[in-house]
Amino acid sequence: MAERSASSASLAEMIEALRCLPGVGPKSAQRIAYHLLQRDRAGGARLAKALDQALRAVRHCRRFNTFTEAELCALCANPGRDAHLLCVVETPADQLMIEQTLMYKGLFFVLMGHISPLEGIGPRDLHFDQLAQRAADGVVTEVIVASNFTNEGEATAHYVTELLKRLPLRITRLARGVPVGGELEYVDAGTIAQALLDRRPMRAGES
Repeated sequence: MAERSASSASLAEMIEALRCLPGVGPKSAQRIAYHLLQRDRAGGARLAKALDQALRAVRHCRRFNTFTEAELCALCANPGRDAHLLCVVETPADQLMIEQTLMYKGLFFVLMGHISPLEGIGPRDLHFDQLAQRAADGVVTEVIVASNFTNEGEATAHYVTELLKRLPLRITRLARGVPVGGELEYVDAGTIAQALLDRRPMRAGES
């Protein structure tokens, strides 16, 4: 479609590239491309530079699996964090939301996704082996499963529980203060704080 609506190969390629963004279809991609070229070329150049820099510099933290430019992220180097607590989240955005509650002082592990058979994402596509190693380091005593309360998040929570059930750990799940079907990125910090306070133990076979 981009080839038909754009008058140059470069413009068509730009429109097609913008479609990789979540929720951006052909028409939205076309609007964004035309806006940048017509009204904000400086903004477009800044965006291109920032994308290039981030793609080259940002990597995964060796311990948390979150985004960082160093081998270890800033939280890993903070001696004030409680290393006995490990909170498992789906995305860096979810980690940020929990941090903003100011109620959690432990460490994190970011899965970078969730189990979703419809999207072709299974356990092998996530970082469960690395999570198991982190949880079995002899320091962690509680794993807080903070995946979203969606069908995919619940399937992920169940898998994490089964994966870690043989370890001498307390496994808890965020309480239902977070709405069913809700995603942490869009939930207010007060609700997440209450869910952390009301977290409950998890048993094998339960999500």
